[in-house]
Amino acid sequence: MTRVQGAPSGPEPHLQKKIEALGPWFHNINIGGVWTAPHHPLGDYPALKWQRFAPKVAGLVARRSVLDIGCNGGFYSIEMKRLGASRVVGIDSDPVYLDQARFAARMTGADIEFLQLSVYDVASMGERFDIVLFMGVVYHLRHPLLALDLISEHVAADRLIFQSMLRGSADVESVADDYPIKARTHFDRPGYPRLHFVEHRYAGDPTNWWVPNRTCCEAMLRSSGFAIEEQVEEEVFVCRRVRRPHGEGAVYPARSHP
Repeated sequence: MTRVQGAPSGPEPHLQKKIEALGPWFHNINIGGVWTAPHHPLGDYPALKWQRFAPKVAGLVARRSVLDIGCNGGFYSIEMKRLGASRVVGIDSDPVYLDQARFAARMTGADIEFLQLSVYDVASMGERFDIVLFMGVVYHLRHPLLALDLISEHVAADRLIFQSMLRGSADVESVADDYPIKARTHFDRPGYPRLHFVEHRYAGDPTNWWVPNRTCCEAMLRSSGFAIEEQVEEEVFVCRRVRRPHGEGAVYPARSHP
């Protein structure tokens, strides 16, 4: 895939103005020599994170179909095409991000389809994808486990590449299959699965709702029918879709009492 090259004297002024008009950007992407988010508080994001795990997932992508849920400005969608994905579809509920993603893809020569859809609407797509990316979305959702259930039940065919902000203990607690009703001390252990609720804001963002610890993140993935193959970065997991341990989970009640 070709990149758009800037003129020898620097980027065209109209390109700079177009990128600014589409802003603010959360994904820092080099478009024709112009960076979309050069002053990002996390640095060159998400490229810095991508560089840490890209070599570990590169071999999964070639000639596979990819769905990028919560695609934002299109960084990961574009990278999937660069790795040889046969088809890439990016979805996001925010039309501003979709305008950015379409522009970035067009300017970098990436053939990507972008749709305005929420993760809660993925069943309407009516198809499954070899690889689903779910990067940096789950903690922005009021109903995170429902989202994972819907991904498993409707759009994931094989692999899930998942990323979440993690807080709390990094220890992975071994949890029993069951506990008696009077057992309480295991809830107090730092490594027990814990999903922290943010009532107001975290990092100034009112859309940060839930932040898991590592044990909780892994448990939620397993509960939704994803077997963790590898933790390829501090916050990134490569999973394979398997049979859900407790049947269909996006329909209430998910299971009946014995």
